[in-house]
Amino acid sequence: MQFDLHRFADFISWVISPVVVAPLAYYAIVMQGYGSDVNSMSYLMVLFFSSTLAPIFLISGLKKIGRITDFNISSREQRFFPLLVLVAVNALGYEFMKHLHPPKLLTGILFFNSVNMIFILLITLQWKISIHLFTFSSSVALLFIQFGSVALCLLLFVPLLMWSRIYLKAHNLMQTLVGGVVGFGVMYSELKWWTGL
Repeated sequence: MQFDLHRFADFISWVISPVVVAPLAYYAIVMQGYGSDVNSMSYLMVLFFSSTLAPIFLISGLKKIGRITDFNISSREQRFFPLLVLVAVNALGYEFMKHLHPPKLLTGILFFNSVNMIFILLITLQWKISIHLFTFSSSVALLFIQFGSVALCLLLFVPLLMWSRIYLKAHNLMQTLVGGVVGFGVMYSELKWWTGL
Protein backbone atom coordinates (compact mmCIF):
# COMPACT_ATOMS: atom_id res chain seq x y z
CA MET A 1 0.00 0.00 0.00
CA GLN A 2 1.37 3.39 -1.00
CA PHE A 3 2.28 5.72 1.84
CA ASP A 4 0.00 8.76 1.83
CA LEU A 5 2.15 11.81 2.63
CA HIS A 6 -0.81 14.15 2.74
CA ARG A 7 -2.62 11.99 5.28
CA PHE A 8 0.54 11.74 7.37
CA ALA A 9 1.05 15.52 7.29
CA ASP A 10 -2.58 16.03 8.30
CA PHE A 11 -2.17 13.53 11.15
CA ILE A 12 0.91 15.36 12.45
CA SER A 13 -0.89 18.69 12.17
CA TRP A 14 -3.78 17.41 14.31
CA VAL A 15 -1.71 15.50 16.87
CA ILE A 16 0.65 18.44 17.47
CA SER A 17 -2.16 20.99 17.42
CA PRO A 18 -2.75 23.74 20.02
CA VAL A 19 -5.80 22.01 21.56
CA VAL A 20 -3.74 18.84 22.15
CA VAL A 21 -0.27 20.17 22.99
CA ALA A 22 -1.20 22.90 25.48
CA PRO A 23 -3.40 20.77 27.79
CA LEU A 24 -0.80 17.97 27.82
CA ALA A 25 1.86 20.47 28.88
CA TYR A 26 -0.44 21.88 31.57
CA TYR A 27 -1.27 18.39 32.84
CA ALA A 28 2.43 17.56 33.18
CA ILE A 29 3.18 20.84 34.93
CA VAL A 30 0.29 20.61 37.41
CA MET A 31 0.42 16.90 38.20
CA GLN A 32 4.20 16.55 38.34
CA GLY A 33 4.91 19.92 39.89
CA TYR A 34 1.88 20.56 42.10
CA GLY A 35 0.06 17.22 42.27
CA SER A 36 0.02 17.23 46.07
CA ASP A 37 -1.72 20.62 46.15
CA VAL A 38 -5.34 20.28 47.32
CA ASN A 39 -6.46 22.51 44.43
CA SER A 40 -4.49 20.72 41.71
CA MET A 41 -7.59 19.43 39.90
CA SER A 42 -9.17 22.88 40.02
CA TYR A 43 -6.03 24.33 38.44
CA LEU A 44 -6.27 21.73 35.70
CA MET A 45 -9.95 22.43 35.07
CA VAL A 46 -9.36 26.16 34.58
CA LEU A 47 -6.38 25.53 32.29
CA PHE A 48 -8.19 22.80 30.34
CA PHE A 49 -11.25 24.97 29.78
CA SER A 50 -9.15 27.89 28.55
CA SER A 51 -6.80 25.88 26.33
CA THR A 52 -9.06 23.15 24.94
CA LEU A 53 -12.78 23.25 25.68
CA ALA A 54 -13.37 26.92 24.88
CA PRO A 55 -11.40 26.83 21.59
CA ILE A 56 -13.10 23.59 20.48
CA PHE A 57 -16.61 24.92 21.16
CA LEU A 58 -15.78 28.30 19.64
CA ILE A 59 -14.24 26.93 16.44
CA SER A 60 -16.93 24.26 16.03
CA GLY A 61 -19.64 26.89 16.46
CA LEU A 62 -18.03 29.29 14.00
CA LYS A 63 -17.58 26.48 11.48
CA LYS A 64 -21.24 25.48 11.85
CA ILE A 65 -22.54 28.99 11.15
CA GLY A 66 -20.09 29.53 8.29
CA ARG A 67 -17.89 32.19 9.91
CA ILE A 68 -14.81 30.05 9.24
CA THR A 69 -14.20 27.60 6.40
CA ASP A 70 -12.15 24.96 8.26
CA PHE A 71 -11.19 23.93 11.78
CA ASN A 72 -7.58 25.14 11.40
CA ILE A 73 -8.88 28.59 10.35
CA SER A 74 -6.53 28.58 7.36
CA SER A 75 -7.76 31.96 6.13
CA ARG A 76 -5.90 34.81 7.84
CA GLU A 77 -8.90 37.11 7.45
CA GLN A 78 -11.09 34.69 9.45
CA ARG A 79 -8.75 34.53 12.46
CA PHE A 80 -9.41 37.93 14.03
CA PHE A 81 -12.72 37.22 15.78
CA PRO A 82 -11.82 33.80 17.28
CA LEU A 83 -8.48 35.16 18.49
CA LEU A 84 -10.26 38.11 20.10
CA VAL A 85 -12.65 35.75 21.91
CA LEU A 86 -9.74 33.61 23.12
CA VAL A 87 -8.03 36.70 24.53
CA ALA A 88 -11.13 37.19 26.69
CA VAL A 89 -11.32 33.47 27.58
CA ASN A 90 -7.74 33.41 28.85
CA ALA A 91 -8.20 36.69 30.71
CA LEU A 92 -11.27 35.22 32.39
CA GLY A 93 -9.32 32.05 33.18
CA TYR A 94 -6.63 34.19 34.77
CA GLU A 95 -9.19 35.84 37.04
CA PHE A 96 -10.65 32.46 38.06
CA MET A 97 -7.19 31.05 38.68
CA LYS A 98 -6.19 33.95 40.94
CA HIS A 99 -9.02 33.10 43.33
CA LEU A 100 -7.54 29.62 43.81
CA HIS A 101 -4.25 31.13 45.05
CA PRO A 102 -2.15 28.86 42.83
CA PRO A 103 1.62 28.76 42.26
CA LYS A 104 2.65 31.90 40.40
CA LEU A 105 3.60 29.96 37.28
CA LEU A 106 -0.02 28.92 36.69
CA THR A 107 -1.44 32.44 36.81
CA GLY A 108 1.38 33.48 34.51
CA ILE A 109 0.42 30.88 31.93
CA LEU A 110 -3.10 32.27 31.57
CA PHE A 111 -2.09 35.91 31.82
CA PHE A 112 0.54 35.61 29.11
CA ASN A 113 -1.65 33.38 26.97
CA SER A 114 -4.01 36.33 26.84
CA VAL A 115 -1.19 38.82 26.19
CA ASN A 116 0.35 36.62 23.50
CA MET A 117 -3.02 36.10 21.85
CA ILE A 118 -3.24 39.89 21.45
CA PHE A 119 0.28 39.82 19.99
CA ILE A 120 -0.74 37.11 17.49
CA LEU A 121 -3.97 38.97 16.71
CA LEU A 122 -2.04 42.15 15.83
CA ILE A 123 0.38 40.20 13.62
CA THR A 124 -2.58 38.49 11.93
CA LEU A 125 -3.87 41.87 10.73
CA GLN A 126 -0.94 41.96 8.29
CA TRP A 127 0.65 38.52 8.26
CA LYS A 128 -0.13 34.87 8.95
CA ILE A 129 2.08 33.50 11.72
CA SER A 130 1.84 29.78 12.52
CA ILE A 131 -0.23 29.34 15.68
CA HIS A 132 0.62 25.62 15.64
CA LEU A 133 4.34 26.37 15.91
CA PHE A 134 3.84 29.25 18.32
CA THR A 135 1.77 27.09 20.70
CA PHE A 136 4.03 24.05 20.49
CA SER A 137 7.26 25.96 21.10
CA SER A 138 5.73 28.06 23.89
CA SER A 139 4.52 24.84 25.55
CA VAL A 140 8.07 23.48 25.37
CA ALA A 141 9.25 26.72 27.00
CA LEU A 142 6.79 26.12 29.86
CA LEU A 143 8.06 22.58 30.34
CA PHE A 144 11.65 23.81 30.17
CA ILE A 145 11.00 26.29 32.99
CA GLN A 146 9.33 23.61 35.11
CA PHE A 147 11.46 20.54 34.37
CA GLY A 148 14.75 21.82 33.00
CA SER A 149 16.74 20.94 29.90
CA VAL A 150 15.19 17.46 29.46
CA ALA A 151 12.12 19.21 28.01
CA LEU A 152 14.20 20.63 25.17
CA CYS A 153 14.20 17.17 23.55
CA LEU A 154 10.65 18.00 22.43
CA LEU A 155 12.08 20.63 20.09
CA LEU A 156 13.05 17.71 17.84
CA PHE A 157 9.38 17.69 16.76
CA VAL A 158 9.58 21.28 15.50
CA PRO A 159 10.99 20.41 12.03
CA LEU A 160 8.33 17.71 11.61
CA LEU A 161 5.54 20.13 12.50
CA MET A 162 7.03 22.79 10.22
CA TRP A 163 7.12 20.30 7.36
CA SER A 164 3.52 19.29 8.04
CA ARG A 165 2.17 22.84 7.97
CA ILE A 166 4.18 23.72 4.86
CA TYR A 167 3.25 20.50 3.05
CA LEU A 168 -0.44 21.16 3.74
CA LYS A 169 0.06 24.66 2.29
CA ALA A 170 -1.19 26.17 5.55
CA HIS A 171 1.99 28.25 5.93
CA ASN A 172 5.30 29.00 4.29
CA LEU A 173 8.74 28.39 5.80
CA MET A 174 9.09 31.87 7.32
CA GLN A 175 5.64 31.77 8.97
CA THR A 176 6.43 28.46 10.68
CA LEU A 177 9.97 29.48 11.61
CA VAL A 178 8.88 32.79 13.14
CA GLY A 179 6.03 31.06 14.99
CA GLY A 180 8.42 28.54 16.52
CA VAL A 181 11.23 30.91 17.47
CA VAL A 182 8.99 33.71 18.75
CA GLY A 183 6.69 31.32 20.64
CA PHE A 184 9.54 29.83 22.63
CA GLY A 185 11.44 33.07 23.19
CA VAL A 186 8.45 35.16 24.21
CA MET A 187 6.89 32.64 26.62
CA TYR A 188 10.23 31.77 28.21
CA SER A 189 11.12 35.43 28.77
CA GLU A 190 7.68 36.35 30.09
CA LEU A 191 7.45 33.53 32.62
CA LYS A 192 11.05 33.87 33.81
CA TRP A 193 10.25 37.50 34.59
CA TRP A 194 6.83 36.69 36.08
CA THR A 195 8.08 33.94 38.41
CA GLY A 196 11.45 35.53 39.16
CA LEU A 197 13.17 32.18 38.54
